[in-house]
Amino acid sequence: MPRKTPSPKNPRWLIYGANGYTGELIAREAARRGLKPELAGRRRESIEPLARELGLQARVFGLGDAAELARQLQGCALVMHCAGPFSATARPMMDACLQAGAHYLDITGEIAVFELAQSLDARARAAGVVLCPGVGFDVVPTDCIAAVLKERLPDATHLALGFDSQGGASPGTAKTGAEGLSAGGKVRRDGKLVSVPLAHAVRRIDFGDGEKTAMAIPWGDVSTAFHTTGIPNIEVFVPAPPQMVAGARYSNYLRPWFALPWVQQMLKAGVDLAVKGPDARTRARLPTFVWGEARNARGQIVTARIRTANVYSVTVTGAVAVIEHLLSHRPTGGAYTPARLAGAELVTRLPGSGPLRIEGPR
Repeated sequence: MPRKTPSPKNPRWLIYGANGYTGELIAREAARRGLKPELAGRRRESIEPLARELGLQARVFGLGDAAELARQLQGCALVMHCAGPFSATARPMMDACLQAGAHYLDITGEIAVFELAQSLDARARAAGVVLCPGVGFDVVPTDCIAAVLKERLPDATHLALGFDSQGGASPGTAKTGAEGLSAGGKVRRDGKLVSVPLAHAVRRIDFGDGEKTAMAIPWGDVSTAFHTTGIPNIEVFVPAPPQMVAGARYSNYLRPWFALPWVQQMLKAGVDLAVKGPDARTRARLPTFVWGEARNARGQIVTARIRTANVYSVTVTGAVAVIEHLLSHRPTGGAYTPARLAGAELVTRLPGSGPLRIEGPR
């Protein structure tokens, strides 16, 4: 854990993409806690009214001009990046943060972005900058469970993680899902990221709300959990009724079509029309059940479960918790995962989280 050191009384930091669904929720929570981020994004007509409402400063700039972006970040202690799709926006923002000496956080779940951050570890160390993507639901709860399971079973060779949530998707999450249709599944196998068919593995899992059929998905933990634990074989699961499993497997035959630019444009246009993100009432009534299982070569198994708030509520409170951690600590620069940066107990400190229950040998 990084040491706690005095920090500037009012360090300057910003939320980029504060006009998006999740970015706005994070901005409102930060303001509620008395934090004073600057709100930034490309669209003046949505950034400035929100900033006025919350009594915060507004800034309008895009990500296309690298020199201008770095100039905008000069003097910033931290950037909370919320503007997806992160496959397009993470690299320019990370580069600008490294140049400006600003810590980088985001709320992605994209495997490629996590791997990008790890590839920039040496640059981040030299710059004294923290790169920590995935400080929302993707992947705070599962990353914390992975760290706890590794501590309980240090010689684990296989790790399975998963979650059961009925919350609706935000527009950004839905667009990321559309992009992922062309990539297929991903697992960690013998330490390497390996492409597999969608729904390549199906099993019965009790995530904490009763046993259900679940299928493997290409979730960010196949990247992050490896960098947190070193466990070489990792899969991630979600509940999936038979028709969902069949649909995912059928999609494997359509992957080349999903990669076509005009198909992507059509899918994302449909998202813009149909997806608005869950409202506060929906978020409040839909908790999430998070599960993990570690196994070693002798067949010993350790299981962990925790009930958390809705995925978007966890994203908001998780992001703000990591922001507060970085503003009050001075960690060594480098690429981090949430559990490595803020500790495996982070998920248990978030509002709406129940106790973390562990079963298996000590």
